[in-house]
Amino acid sequence: MLATVLTGMTILMIGDSHLTNRNYLIDTLHTALQEKGAHVHTFGVCGTNAGDWLKATPGKCGAAERIEGNRLSILANDTATKPITSLISQIKPDVVIVVMGDAMAGYDKNVFPKAWAWKDVTTLTKEIASTNTQCVWVGPAWGTEGGRYQKTFKRVQEVSDFLQDNVAPCQYIDSLRLSKPGEWATTDGQHFTASGYAKWGAAIAQQLTIDLEKK
Repeated sequence: MLATVLTGMTILMIGDSHLTNRNYLIDTLHTALQEKGAHVHTFGVCGTNAGDWLKATPGKCGAAERIEGNRLSILANDTATKPITSLISQIKPDVVIVVMGDAMAGYDKNVFPKAWAWKDVTTLTKEIASTNTQCVWVGPAWGTEGGRYQKTFKRVQEVSDFLQDNVAPCQYIDSLRLSKPGEWATTDGQHFTASGYAKWGAAIAQQLTIDLEKK
């Protein structure tokens, strides 16, 4: 394994449903970061938004955890999040990666709730910053329009632009720049096939490496 900027880093990755099933980012991105030399701990809770990681908040649709090279553990549907400051204290990461956006987008609503999202997002990033831990926020990818969650390209662009402007001091990885609209197939408009998650995970890991090398 060739040394990279990630070699020896401890990474804590938290987020929503994209981190809760086999062949999702908890497999593909987690593995890609390990292959670049990082020590990775991933914990995902389905349906969560930024505010749910400020205190223990039970999920409703599944959760999973993966530590280092172990296989991921599928957890109970009502598994609760853990406060981000507690996770950082426990794991002592060099970098926190937040994979979040789709569950906050309100695709089934006429208007994206910016005021609510701003409060939750900025409170979470301030909590992370208070620990003097570097942070990277990975925004939502295009997916495909329609499906169970009524996702649209217009709304996901709006959410991504919002996150780009509001996640500082976290760095932002704009997943929309990593593919073309509809390029990666999905199962329900929002969640990708195994091939899509493999491509998304590899692209995030590559972009993260580039961004960290610039620092």
